[in-house]
Amino acid sequence: MRCLLLSLLVLAAGLARPLGAADGSGIGWLRDDRAAFAQARTQGRFVLLYLEAVWCHWCHVMDQQTYADARVRKLLDAHYLTLRIDQDSRPDLANRYRDYGWPATIVFAPDGSEIVKRRGYIAPENFARLLQAIVDDPTPERGDHRDEDAPPSPTGTLPEALRTELQRRHEDSYDERLGGLDHRLKFIERDSVEWALTLAQQGDAQERARAEQTLDAALALLDPVWGGFYQYSTQGDWRHPHYEKLTTLQGEYLRIYALGCAVLGRPRFCAAAQRVRAYAHTFLRAPGGGYRASQDADVRPGEHSAAYFALDDAGRRAIGVPRVAPQVYARETGAMIEALATLSEVTGDRGALADAKAAAEWALRERRNPDASYRHDARDPGGPYLGDSLRMARALLALYRADGERRWLAESLATTRRIDALFRTRAGFASAVQGDAPIAPLPTIEEQISLARHANLLAHYSGDASLRATAEHALAWLAKEEIALAAFTEAGILQAEQELARAPLHLTVVGARDDALARALHRAAQARPGSYKRVDWWDRREGPLPNPDVRYPVLKRAAAFVCNDRQCSLPIHDPEGVAAYFE
Repeated sequence: MRCLLLSLLVLAAGLARPLGAADGSGIGWLRDDRAAFAQARTQGRFVLLYLEAVWCHWCHVMDQQTYADARVRKLLDAHYLTLRIDQDSRPDLANRYRDYGWPATIVFAPDGSEIVKRRGYIAPENFARLLQAIVDDPTPERGDHRDEDAPPSPTGTLPEALRTELQRRHEDSYDERLGGLDHRLKFIERDSVEWALTLAQQGDAQERARAEQTLDAALALLDPVWGGFYQYSTQGDWRHPHYEKLTTLQGEYLRIYALGCAVLGRPRFCAAAQRVRAYAHTFLRAPGGGYRASQDADVRPGEHSAAYFALDDAGRRAIGVPRVAPQVYARETGAMIEALATLSEVTGDRGALADAKAAAEWALRERRNPDASYRHDARDPGGPYLGDSLRMARALLALYRADGERRWLAESLATTRRIDALFRTRAGFASAVQGDAPIAPLPTIEEQISLARHANLLAHYSGDASLRATAEHALAWLAKEEIALAAFTEAGILQAEQELARAPLHLTVVGARDDALARALHRAAQARPGSYKRVDWWDRREGPLPNPDVRYPVLKRAAAFVCNDRQCSLPIHDPEGVAAYFE
């Protein structure tokens, strides 16, 4: 039966090839990686994987110029199977090859081993030379160090020398003149800014100034007409944006501007977060509550759009609206839920909380698997993927903190436990279930940082000690020197290690949910700046708290308690007293 199925897949792949492609290049793209590699083994051909992004300007240009070139097509027809996949639809491939795109070009031998990897647009003449060179000498280039399956160090702490080097790199990577990282691409590196905000709360004036400078500078990437942030700026400044708008990025920027508003006390940052929310609600929000994946950079594929985005709303709409991808993924929706819940905490915006809850209900209904993991799309050709379950677990914990409803915490806990069962390997957590995928999924630095921080915080909320082990396993992989010293990772690793070394600030409200004073105290607890905090609301009618590690007294009226460093405050009975406690 399996042989028959394989034969049918090979036949289907072979039949698919002459049908051509929607890009107009005349190339018969395959779309199924398993079928492509089965056919490659049968025919002895190389596999060329073209990872595109549907919103990407240079992908459109490569379609129109490189893949339409007669020399390129002749070489491909003679020696290669051409496999084309939208990277947004396959997080396992996107995570593995994100440093090479987009577009990303990877060529494999028939047995699935990598030969070469190339990033970005490749001109026709250069591409033809590359294809011929591989035919002449298919010797593989240097492999990916993440393929090494060595077990991580036995502890989740960083060696002292490595920690010192990461701190030095964080300090030296800052662009003192323009803000942000000292890099030719300008964007908000989320972990760097959040780490700066954390240090600012701990009294570091230099990091406070850096966080504010970066958040101010990045406002140049905020669309002045529709809202929402462009992906990045080129040429080493903030004035040359690439105009695509990715939903995960909108969620990350919305969240970081809300945190910046709270920590720095700058209303303009809350205003920026609200403009992201308005853009996402207008352009990205799908019927039912989920969020679509992206909006294209080009109103006409392959044409630069600077003149278009300089127009006002009426001028833009007279020409047309750049394509919004119709796919609604759990990963992107989770990023927006967490961001909207954070905005609600910081500002008290009940509309943002309502949007977050509606999106969570959609995800639970449409993307949750019976085992509490999450599908990426309605079906997962290569999943499930870590990113979807992790984003949703974080989102559900943020919702619990935002409104105190216990079912959000229970769902986050179930999903995080499932993450450990599905994705744990000897070294870190893979980006997808291993299975029989022809291109093996690998751990990614960003997901290990995110999982370490989330699992540790959830362990404090739930009292589940096994989650601490999850967090330590992720951080142990990050503590390997060749991983930790990769680009742009130092701040997130330092933040994760610091959080694992101490308990979060713990604020608890004791009182009935229908009590006005209890609601006001909860609002005051939410408004306390920072991301590493635990906010519980104990209505005794609901039974014990999920992690009853503090015994609170029975009082005649609602009260708030602040616990930190193994001690708790006296009962606080007025909302202003919560903020005053920290003065």
